[in-house]
Amino acid sequence: MEAGDSPEEHLPEYDFDPEKLSLRVRVTLAADRRAVDPVVEQVMHAVREMKSVNGKEEAIELALQEALANAVVHGAKEDPTKVVECVVMCDEQRGLLIIVRDPGEGFDPQGIPTCTMGENLYSNHGRGIFLMRAFMDEFNVHTAPGGGAELVMVKKLPEPVSGNGS
Repeated sequence: MEAGDSPEEHLPEYDFDPEKLSLRVRVTLAADRRAVDPVVEQVMHAVREMKSVNGKEEAIELALQEALANAVVHGAKEDPTKVVECVVMCDEQRGLLIIVRDPGEGFDPQGIPTCTMGENLYSNHGRGIFLMRAFMDEFNVHTAPGGGAELVMVKKLPEPVSGNGS
């Protein structure tokens, strides 16, 4: 689903210029785990066609999968009457921006126990935030405009290779 201009996107807040976007996708999904995979496939199809993130697709896909799954399970409590929104934009200068909004109360990512130490090593959950931080260049969580939680991730695009041979 292509997105139109919307004040809800707050592009300047993330240093993305609407005039420079080469990709803009907005998808909403019911808070049902079965809705996550088709949205990830749709978004990743658009990202792969863009070809400016070559070699980073798997990292982006995993981070997106985790973000949407967490929004459905933790933010919307798997209530299919609630909606999760995913906005994906790419600016060739800035990178790929992924915003996932849910109706939840939000959380403090610093309060999530690390999954790489102690008893958390053996936990069957709690790795999503760790993976999103590891695979994306920027990761933030805050209150969404109008309430709810908003997760923001950026994957920076590779620097262009100069052709002057130096």
